[in-house]
Amino acid sequence: MSEVRDIQVDKGGDGNGEADKEAPAPSPTRRRRLRRGLIALVLVLLLPLLTVAVALRLNYAGDPADGTRTRGKDAIWLGHAWVDGRKTDADVTALARRLRDTGIRDLYVHAGPLEHDGTLPGSAYPKARWLIGAAHKAAPGIRVQAWLGDQLATESPDGLRLTEKDTRAAVVRSTRQILDTGFDGAHFDLEPLHSGDEDYLDLLDALHQVTRAHGVPLSAAAHQIDPLPALHSVAGTLTGHPKWWSQAYFGQVARRVDQIAVMSYDTATPLESLYGGYVAQQTSLALEVTPDSTDLLMGLPFYREDNFDHWSFAETVPAAVRGVRLGLSRTDADRANFGVALYVDFAATEADWTAYEKDWVR
Repeated sequence: MSEVRDIQVDKGGDGNGEADKEAPAPSPTRRRRLRRGLIALVLVLLLPLLTVAVALRLNYAGDPADGTRTRGKDAIWLGHAWVDGRKTDADVTALARRLRDTGIRDLYVHAGPLEHDGTLPGSAYPKARWLIGAAHKAAPGIRVQAWLGDQLATESPDGLRLTEKDTRAAVVRSTRQILDTGFDGAHFDLEPLHSGDEDYLDLLDALHQVTRAHGVPLSAAAHQIDPLPALHSVAGTLTGHPKWWSQAYFGQVARRVDQIAVMSYDTATPLESLYGGYVAQQTSLALEVTPDSTDLLMGLPFYREDNFDHWSFAETVPAAVRGVRLGLSRTDADRANFGVALYVDFAATEADWTAYEKDWVR
């Protein structure tokens, strides 16, 4: 710590110092300039956000077109308890009763996660055969898909590395292995997956050969699409977490799968109207590049958290459904291969189910 010393300046022999005299106050002109500068800085920072907010609010305006409701191709993500022994026949019966008269066709049952080397031990899903048989009996027509995933080593040193050929080959073998158990499809959720990842596209090509051989669909959970051009690149540069995919990359993924489900939640939007407008935009962007032959599903938030990424008072099921219907109405109202995906069963409330059934199914 530096030493502080008093300094006195002798003036007129009285020994009084002048070092403590106050600096002259800014002139009125200078104060006005400072105020104007601060206002300009605030506007520069806030104007883009206000512009985006207005655009999203406008996206939420209007009325959805008639007929923009379930096509009977919806899905729900189910937790690991369904394959590890915690669930019983009574639970399957209750689930079948819940799904009756809804639009849900696919169950994405968490059967992983994959090991970081791409392998999948059979001990991860010991009750899979029981669940598949019980679900088919209780709810004929329902497809039970194996939900597989892992953390990718894209933003940290730990995780699954798609860059390694042996790892991708192990994922393919694991998929063949779990489909041999009797699952009606394979649903992949690998995160964080950066836009433009060619290794992921190669993996999907290889996986599709396996699912075709088994006569079942290949499904993928997808990141959101850039709401502004090249936003994923800006976010990646500033934060190291790109978050979004480019629309072109989304289309590349959609062309390689039979079903793609957009994780259209965790958006950081603070109002229902802004969230709904965002979902409407995401729906339109996804519809524009998804082939008619691929099922496109938009995610609904059947859970509650309150943090910077997800505000439960804003990201609601009614807002999401309205956004989905508006986006569908404006872009491709007659799209047959379209639905919503509910995330996640163990956090869902009666209010979530009621909103889904009232606003989307009825």
